[in-house]
Amino acid sequence: MLLNRLMPMNRRQFGLALASAAPLRGAAASHTKAYGSGYFGEWIEDEFGLPAFRYTCDQINDPKAVTPVGPGILTSTDHVHQVGNDRLIAIASNYGHVRVRQDEGAPKFLNDYSPQRAQFGGGIGYLTDGKETLGTFYPGGGSGFERIFGAGYFRKKVTGASYSIDQAIIAPFGDDPVIISQVTIANHGQSPANLRWIEYWGCQVYQFSFRSNIEQFGGGGSAAELRRKFGDRFTHHFRSLDNNGGLLETKQFAGRAPEEEQLFQKMKAGLSTHANPFLAPIGEPAPEASFDDLNPPATFLVSLDAPADGFTTDAKSFFGAGGAAKPDGLASVLDGNLNATGTESGLLLERRISLDPGAQRTLHFLYGYLPEGADAASLIAKYRKRAASVWQDSSREWKDHGMRFETKAEPWVKRETAWHYYYLRSSLTYDDFFHEHILSQGGIYQYSMGFQGAARDPLQHALPFLFSDPQIAKEILRYTLKEVRPDGSIPYGIVGHGTIAPMSMDNSSDMPLWLLWATSEYVLATRDTAFLDEVISTWPLRGPVAGKEPARKLLARCFRHLVDDVGVGEHGVMRMLNDDWNDALVLFWGMRNLKETVAKGESVLNSAMAAWVFDYYAAMLAYAGDDAAGIAQARQKAEENRQAARAQWTGKWLRRAWIGPTVGWLGEKGLWLEPQPWAILGGVTDAEQTRDLVANMDALLRHDSTIGAMQMNRNPDVTSQTMAEPGTSISGGIWPSLNATLVWALARVNGEMAWDEWKKNTLARHAEVYPEIWYNTWSGPDTLNSTVSKHPGETVNSGFLRYTDFPIGNLHSHACTLYSAAKLLGLEFTGSGLDLAPALPLNEYRFDSPLVGVAKGPSGYEGWYAPSKAGEWRIRVKLPNEEARRVSKARDGMVELRGKSAPGSPMRWSVRFT
Repeated sequence: MLLNRLMPMNRRQFGLALASAAPLRGAAASHTKAYGSGYFGEWIEDEFGLPAFRYTCDQINDPKAVTPVGPGILTSTDHVHQVGNDRLIAIASNYGHVRVRQDEGAPKFLNDYSPQRAQFGGGIGYLTDGKETLGTFYPGGGSGFERIFGAGYFRKKVTGASYSIDQAIIAPFGDDPVIISQVTIANHGQSPANLRWIEYWGCQVYQFSFRSNIEQFGGGGSAAELRRKFGDRFTHHFRSLDNNGGLLETKQFAGRAPEEEQLFQKMKAGLSTHANPFLAPIGEPAPEASFDDLNPPATFLVSLDAPADGFTTDAKSFFGAGGAAKPDGLASVLDGNLNATGTESGLLLERRISLDPGAQRTLHFLYGYLPEGADAASLIAKYRKRAASVWQDSSREWKDHGMRFETKAEPWVKRETAWHYYYLRSSLTYDDFFHEHILSQGGIYQYSMGFQGAARDPLQHALPFLFSDPQIAKEILRYTLKEVRPDGSIPYGIVGHGTIAPMSMDNSSDMPLWLLWATSEYVLATRDTAFLDEVISTWPLRGPVAGKEPARKLLARCFRHLVDDVGVGEHGVMRMLNDDWNDALVLFWGMRNLKETVAKGESVLNSAMAAWVFDYYAAMLAYAGDDAAGIAQARQKAEENRQAARAQWTGKWLRRAWIGPTVGWLGEKGLWLEPQPWAILGGVTDAEQTRDLVANMDALLRHDSTIGAMQMNRNPDVTSQTMAEPGTSISGGIWPSLNATLVWALARVNGEMAWDEWKKNTLARHAEVYPEIWYNTWSGPDTLNSTVSKHPGETVNSGFLRYTDFPIGNLHSHACTLYSAAKLLGLEFTGSGLDLAPALPLNEYRFDSPLVGVAKGPSGYEGWYAPSKAGEWRIRVKLPNEEARRVSKARDGMVELRGKSAPGSPMRWSVRFT
């Protein structure tokens, strides 16, 4: 009954079977919003059966829409949504425009929003009959402007006196570098109408240049200003395309401005002679690596349904004094100008249509870019054939992919997990230096600071894909393996095109731990042992010193680096070097004697994590048939780290770190969350210590925090030197990255508390508790302020790291909730199969993915396991005491099941209550 219709890889059937648990489509008759909607709109189910957010705020006139931001990508009233596929990301604004990001060459927007340059992003259009004009740039000039943030699309519905526009900006599911603009125009008047539609996409690049980030410290202006000046250095060249159906734009770099080059050389020289707490000396890049893309790809705009009736490339003249709200150029037909070359440039196409009263017509436009090897004609031909069905087809794919968790007790949970999968996968881009897709952490790190890092983050983001799309997880593993240096260390981050970020944290201690964890989990989950023998190109990937190694040897290199190079300090705890998970420990707490901290600092977090990771690595090696000596050493080092971390038990919790003799220990008088969950997972704490630790974490970090556990409580370790207000960031903020591990650890000892913590960290909970904060309603930042802060529920909005500058799209706000949903089941992969220890306080629930399925109902549990490799597996289910008494096969609360699977034929199992 539970799973007889619930088949892996069959999402449509799953959706039908659970239709009763889905939220209502649109607002209910009473206009009661769905749980988790907040102030700025409401969650709905769209016509494709997918979650979507109907945004209803008038941000121009509503003071609640204002968010403090610095100069950069967003204005103070920009609320943005992500529309993406496996290749590109379009950032859609509540004002109606979108900016398309692509990462080949270097991460950048292809179409900046800079009104001072008459550049307005793209994806906006205008309808006119010569008297009445409507537009899809907010507020649009009509009586209504509806905006819907959907899975793979941004929809705008504009209503006027005689006409309406329904425009959807769609990223087709898959890996094509294109966007579809679907425009339905309706005549609601009493007379036939001759209408003009003008479709606009800009072409001014905005590179997320880390070089500009460095230059801003030299007095050259803000990073955003420098990036826009850099964009001005590209000239544009246009030609007609597809028999006058569209326009193709190419760029040519005019060279750097002399004053900018002088500024960079000044900063480079200064960093080589003077220490900087954030930046490291700028070394020679790897062969073919660079800070910026000096040869950005061509872009194009094509009318798919019929040839364009007019065009221009002079966007500045078109918009004129009226700007995006009321362009001057609507008064006359487009002039056919192909000669724009500077910041005035843009892609504008005109279509002329006639509509009888009550009639409507749908137009389709294709916008895209051409990475190396791509062909505009082929893309145009492909989407001309399927333009009318792209939106529906893509939505079907989004519905059929991913992992889901749901329970009738909390219907919104199904929406939450489906939406997280969309946001996580739609964050994929392609890095053509590494020749792999990547899941950048996003948020301010990518869009404001301009770096892809830290290296540990994409590995965390990849973990949910083990259950749904293992090929994506494998690409992230390959990307990271390609970063492994000859000594086994991994760069902190990558900027531009394959350039190691010149940051002080590059000498990190913990990065290889995350690679060992993620790879071990991948192999044990999917049984893809062949991956360990896959030959990987090694850093620097090009040039005479580049080489190739099997993945297993690169992993062994990372393990040796942790053991031999990172090593342990005087307390036997793994050293910290310049960085562990908490980037601020050395930078702020260690500033009193930085050299001493780097040399002698020890991270209890590293040792607690290593106690678990090294054992897991050993289990993976044993499953893969590796040599016994390597397995034994990994287990030995796990135990040594376990004992070293155990020695840091204060009687209430584990200490956090040894900063060196000058500062001493952190975490003696205050509770730091970071190492505690790993202590439980890695067997550092015994049963009594675990009980006390959980009680203390609950009382000091969870009890008063409504949206997730705090990173630390109020304690003497927080001083003015931390550069963060108490209750924010690294001084007690809330971090989904940390709380995912907390949920996992709590699930082992207290299922009810784990479930409570998981719900606290959801988008829905934040929107209920803090409805007037727009971000973290549909996507969020890396960290949120706790109740200790003066501004609880917000994120950091001052200082060097101003998270409000781009407070959505940080993948921890999505990946961590997804991955920890699996851990709520007590799910662990083993050499022989998998273990489950479900202790959720729920009578019914379903966890569904192509790899693993688990469902609980009145009659018991059922599920499947479907790894890529055929085999015989053991599944052990540890039941709560009250349930174990109802299962005759249970021994000491454990039920052991065995069975076989093959590709396309999962191992199925059930545990029945009597």
